[in-house]
Amino acid sequence: MSRREVLLDQVTDQVLAHGLIGLTLRPLAAAIGTSDRMLIYHFESRDALVSAVVTRATDRAVGCIEALPPAGGVRAAVNALWTAYGEQPLDSCLDVYVQAAATGLFGSEPYLSEARASNERWSAALTGYLVRSGAPASRAARVVTLVDSALYGFHLDLATDRPEELARGVDDLAQAAEALADA
Repeated sequence: MSRREVLLDQVTDQVLAHGLIGLTLRPLAAAIGTSDRMLIYHFESRDALVSAVVTRATDRAVGCIEALPPAGGVRAAVNALWTAYGEQPLDSCLDVYVQAAATGLFGSEPYLSEARASNERWSAALTGYLVRSGAPASRAARVVTLVDSALYGFHLDLATDRPEELARGVDDLAQAAEALADA
């Protein structure tokens, strides 16, 4: 593994633990035992580093989805996804993506291209999981559009401290996704 890859893993771990908002190079570098100059040497700019971190976090999130065992149908799969969304490392990976979007990073390069590529990989992983869980391949993309957007919304709503209500909402979503898959 190259020094750049080692640093990227360390920076990604740090960002997953502490968030992306307010990230500055000197404290980040100190936290991983290097200098801000070394980060710039390996990544060329803060923007390129942050873009690489968002991509690496997406890679890890995709790995989490790909590791999920098939569920016994679309409804069970959506509920299993919801459970996975609340567990590490997926929870933090999703938070990094949301933080990047919330800070407006995705509207310009280098973030825009990376966000599009990340979204494609993420959608492909969700599609694969739902198909493995019984969704017809011909309907899976529509189901993913519904489920992905809604689960992100539920994930953001976790701060409201209503886990039982959210679980009911997720199961309602799961039933709707199953009906859409069967339509």
